[in-house]
Amino acid sequence: MTWIEKDKALHREIKTPDYVTAFSLVAALTPLAEKAGHHPDLELGWGYVRIKLTTHDAGGVTDKDHALAKAIDQLAVKFGLQ
Repeated sequence: MTWIEKDKALHREIKTPDYVTAFSLVAALTPLAEKAGHHPDLELGWGYVRIKLTTHDAGGVTDKDHALAKAIDQLAVKFGLQ
């Protein structure tokens, strides 16, 4: 599970076996983001979910981003995704 820090944000792409799994992952991620009060930029399609985390008002990556990234990693494991 690799997050890449570039352009003042954390980025990760999670491969999924199909579109339904990608959509389900995003749906499951939504409550985590709401609870954290931190909302990632998301892109999904057949076989992938791309996630971008940044704290806009801080102008870059903060502890909030790292905490949500960790929660997303744990969620991906529950889905059997790496």
